[in-house]
Amino acid sequence: MNLSQSRYWSLLLHSVDGVSEIDDEAFFFAKDGKSNAQSELNATIEALLNETVFDDNSTACRFPARKAWLKEQLNIIDFPKTDCKEYEKVLKRLNPKSVTLVFPSAHINSPASMFGHTFLRINSAYDSKLLSYAVNYAADANPDKENAILFAIKGLFGGYFGKYSLLPYYDKLKEYRDSEQRDIWEYNLNLSEEETVRMLKHIWELNETHSYYYFFTENCSYNMLWFLEAARPEIHLREYFNNQIIPLETVHAAKAEGIIKDNFYRPSKRTTLLKYEELIKEEYQSMPLLLVDSDITHEYITLNKDIDLQQKRYILEASIELLEYRFSKSKIKKEEYLKLFHALSKARAALGGGEKIIIKTPPNPIESHQAIRVSLGGGVREGESIGFIGIRPAYHDLEDSSYGFLRGTQIEFLDFELSYSQNKAEIEKATILSIVSLAQRSDFFKNLSWRTKFGWDRNSPSEEAAFIGTVGIGLSWGNELAYVYMMTDPLFYLDEKYTSAIGGSIGLVFDKYNNMSTILEVTKRWYDSGYEQQLVNISQTLRASQNVQLKFKYDYKERSDFKIEHEENSFSIYLNYYF
Repeated sequence: MNLSQSRYWSLLLHSVDGVSEIDDEAFFFAKDGKSNAQSELNATIEALLNETVFDDNSTACRFPARKAWLKEQLNIIDFPKTDCKEYEKVLKRLNPKSVTLVFPSAHINSPASMFGHTFLRINSAYDSKLLSYAVNYAADANPDKENAILFAIKGLFGGYFGKYSLLPYYDKLKEYRDSEQRDIWEYNLNLSEEETVRMLKHIWELNETHSYYYFFTENCSYNMLWFLEAARPEIHLREYFNNQIIPLETVHAAKAEGIIKDNFYRPSKRTTLLKYEELIKEEYQSMPLLLVDSDITHEYITLNKDIDLQQKRYILEASIELLEYRFSKSKIKKEEYLKLFHALSKARAALGGGEKIIIKTPPNPIESHQAIRVSLGGGVREGESIGFIGIRPAYHDLEDSSYGFLRGTQIEFLDFELSYSQNKAEIEKATILSIVSLAQRSDFFKNLSWRTKFGWDRNSPSEEAAFIGTVGIGLSWGNELAYVYMMTDPLFYLDEKYTSAIGGSIGLVFDKYNNMSTILEVTKRWYDSGYEQQLVNISQTLRASQNVQLKFKYDYKERSDFKIEHEENSFSIYLNYYF
């Protein structure tokens, strides 16, 4: 038996093709342990059998998963006795019984969080999951305090160390659900108590170790897969991925491996407050804001005979939620927060019970389309037949089915499409990066919308694809039927020469029904040459199944080639497949 080549030993070392992905020398006993599994195995056995310290710093206490596995495989019964007080204390505190894969959905106004995130929750015997602990892996950096471009570059190329953390689940909920406005999806896994303890032993081994963090590969979600495979070596979650690991895709992989038992949805503060906006009558909409700003007192609500009792309850409940949200965003001092929270809570309690708000569970992200898209299309452009073929490795755009995705968001990398007409192939688009965040404004949330795009497209006055760079800003409003947006987009094109322009767009998206959507956008551009251009885009999408979509498009573009102005009309139909 060659234990060094066994799958489980590779899992314990986080080894891929013979090289460990752990970059911390303290994780290895052998000098060449990172790249030599046999050498690391021999050194581990040697260290376990010849302990020099017998407390929490001993080999057995630092590496309980390695010890347990070697004891089982080699039938060793005479390991030196050690006193692992810290590990036993953590094991007792966590009381591990089962595991949940947690997916905080996208953050609508944070590019670093628009892919979502995943981490694990270790469930104990307690009924309340808030008393459980979360296992997390993230870049040791604060994107809110660093230059956004620098953060992205360093995240892409391993400029940060990744850090493991074990902390109360309640703290993670406050971070994601309350402060960052992200809905939480919890996927309970069918791991047994024995498998959960096995996983926790391996998690302990990585305590205070580090590895280089890569935004698309060795990221938060990828490192959770190692833990799940260490818990149950028979599953092969990492084999679903080659060049990129997107958080939601790891949830799809867990579903494909059959380890998801059931799920639970936790709405964010934002979702909860938007529900209160629906329930509070229009004439009272401003009152929660006035209460939190201390422009009125709670007596103005409670003693007002014109406001019915249930509306009073909703107003005070919404003001408490809004107050907590503002405190989580550090927009109010702690002393002021506590004083106002006490007053509002006391006033609400005095009004008695009442109707509990019911927040409808949105479509489950696990039922959304997957990240990689291939497209085949055909149509007519200026009376000539034309065909299209495209591929996009990641991730989602507004014309994809929004089922299971955050409304009004788009993030695409390397979207490439070719057209073929009159025995000639041309580039239709080659998008390097495109991000859109159309955050609908409301009484409680005054978000700005924005979008950016870099790559090649055919929307310039010329008929040839040209490189475009644009960053735009605007506003969006919506209801359950649809949303509208208005954007201003400064932009430039680089072809044979540099051309700049300012664009203005008005858009409308009908998305009431889960399996279809209609998008209309009209754009007017003013170029530095004095030329004015109009663009119209209309698309109708139909979700045939989770990973199959039909799309019908009409494009109108005004052109100006060599000072000859003309119009271009295109009608097309696409079949999109996601995997």
